[in-house]
Amino acid sequence: MQILLVEDDDVIAQGVTDALRKEGYAIERATDGEAAIECIRVHDYDLILLDLNLPGVSGFEVLHAVRTMHLPTPVLIITARDHVEDRVQGLDLGADDYLSKPFAMAELLARIRALFRRTGDDAAYHFEYGGIELDVLQRRATRNGHELDLTTKEFEVLELLVRNATKPVSRSMLAKVVWRDIPRATSLDNVIDVHLGRLRKKVNDPFNKKIIRTIRGVGYVLQVGD
Repeated sequence: MQILLVEDDDVIAQGVTDALRKEGYAIERATDGEAAIECIRVHDYDLILLDLNLPGVSGFEVLHAVRTMHLPTPVLIITARDHVEDRVQGLDLGADDYLSKPFAMAELLARIRALFRRTGDDAAYHFEYGGIELDVLQRRATRNGHELDLTTKEFEVLELLVRNATKPVSRSMLAKVVWRDIPRATSLDNVIDVHLGRLRKKVNDPFNKKIIRTIRGVGYVLQVGD
């Protein structure tokens, strides 16, 4: 699950990021409203965690922009502004929930789980192909009923492959979606190949049929049979 954290306070942002990554979420951060809107235009997120007191463009303006784009992405406001009128304005603009600072990290995680349950069709978070079953919310993967012990990155790679089953997935696509890569001088190809090698050992080797395949010069594909 991809989450955008819009927070200008470095200490709060680091604490939230560490907690969410431990739960298996992929986090991207924007430190101001203008950067947040640009991120939202370029990437698809499963959730936006939004502070209101931002430099420049306010959190309310970011929320308005999200809803003006007609995006269904759930938005959870996390802010020190806990006056009733602030909550009403946030909810009227389209926020899905509102959490006042300071907050307990356990409560934030519980609210995130509740939002995913409430705003998403369960089927949108369950994928199946060739005996592989993924539960994105629970970060659980099985093949033919056998649990796959995957790291966070391995799960995200497998999720991308399952979402695009039978279609080639290039290294550049993996770099962009899984590693949230931006143009750089050093390629991520070697890093991606290492992770794919480990993933194939877990998904292919214990079973009779190989399902993750390499397409030379293109990338990888999840496919049963020829």
